[in-house]
Amino acid sequence: MPIPVPTTLVLVPTYNEAENIASIVERLRSSVPLVHILVVDDASPDGTGALADSIAAQDSSVHVLHRTEKTGLGAAYLDGFGWGLDRGYTQLVQLDADGSHLPEQLASLLAAATTADVVMGSRWVPGGAIENWPWHRRALSRGGSLYSRLLLRLPQRDATGGYRVYSAHALERMDLNSVDSLGYCFQIEMLLHAVRADLRVVEVPITFVERVRGSSKMRPRIAVEAMARVTLWGVTGMGISRAGARAAAAREA
Repeated sequence: MPIPVPTTLVLVPTYNEAENIASIVERLRSSVPLVHILVVDDASPDGTGALADSIAAQDSSVHVLHRTEKTGLGAAYLDGFGWGLDRGYTQLVQLDADGSHLPEQLASLLAAATTADVVMGSRWVPGGAIENWPWHRRALSRGGSLYSRLLLRLPQRDATGGYRVYSAHALERMDLNSVDSLGYCFQIEMLLHAVRADLRVVEVPITFVERVRGSSKMRPRIAVEAMARVTLWGVTGMGISRAGARAAAAREA
């Protein structure tokens, strides 16, 4: 049975995802029919925005936010959060457009969100998995999460994962105006803000699947830049204290 979540908005940021957007929307509508969907398109030259408009014209639960340029994943999500909060949605979901986040698993994240402020789909907790990634991509992702956890004293296992559910209450307490990471580091900074705001953050196992159509936006340089920023946060004391880490772990349990 579908979870009754008519006030849930799924944010799907896009840049050149014309090959994937229709399928992702269809899978979301099939898996969790009561959610609304907001496609946040960064002026994709391949026509993703126009395709999303045509889908929205036929389905009142689908909306499109057109941004005028590509300024990063974080900027797209922040604009999408603002759009959703202004319209009264009480849960906001982050979901990749490329199929790596399975829409079929969203119901389990939403179920966990009934007792948590932030729910993270995690690849690195028991039951989590990754499909079709080479060993070096696994090492990069797991290493990045581990490095961030240790340096910033974050108790969560998958600090870089992007399949998440935030309550409106959580986003309002997280001081989004101070979030300035626009790329790969955005997920880490959002988690850091959530933990520092004393929110209850829980991880739910997911299966992350490598895209089968289109090209990845992830480049080694982006990950290196993100880890440099995490290092700066760590050495300047922007992480959480040991006591804060223990308290966060207790809230998650």
